[in-house]
Amino acid sequence: MTDLRTDYTNRYTKALTPVATALVGNLTEILAGTPRVDRVTARPKSIDRFMSKAAKADGGKLKYDDPLNQIQDQIGSRIIAFYSSDVPVIEEVILREFRPIESKHVVPQHQWEFGYFGRHHILLMPSDLYGAAEDKALVPDVFELQIKTLFQHAWSEAEHDLGYKPGEQPLNPEDERLLAFTSAQAWGADRIFDDLFKKRSS
Repeated sequence: MTDLRTDYTNRYTKALTPVATALVGNLTEILAGTPRVDRVTARPKSIDRFMSKAAKADGGKLKYDDPLNQIQDQIGSRIIAFYSSDVPVIEEVILREFRPIESKHVVPQHQWEFGYFGRHHILLMPSDLYGAAEDKALVPDVFELQIKTLFQHAWSEAEHDLGYKPGEQPLNPEDERLLAFTSAQAWGADRIFDDLFKKRSS
């Protein structure tokens, strides 16, 4: 893994960081005039997180035999919307401009469950962004885009910080139930704010 860390560090510096910055400008320009976009962000996956993901095993074997080409979220971008009804509008604008490789609407598996919500896309990297890199050959073919509401974003950031830090005390079932409760509250807040916005705008 030493060579992989060196290779990714080189990619992180010479390609991922400048291209992520350029991608923010690109997405912001595309969304100009689209109402109720709170923010647009993009950042490269940190070196430690990339190495952790590259080391993941599946059935006793490494999940990725070519991590530099197989891990698709080396650049992750997010568009945060005010209300839940804004999300499909933003999604439509984005999918007119980018070619999707993979798209999914992430929701808990059962209607009685609460957890992570969001729309995820793996999109082809626009060719005009390659010029932002010091070395174009290091630019990945794709990037990840997540579209969320303010409440979905706030919940997922806190949940990730609480639940995914290695080496710290794991959450017990009661703690996880509390996380699910806060997700339900965020879901409810999204519904209420969206309904009030539609009522006020009608």
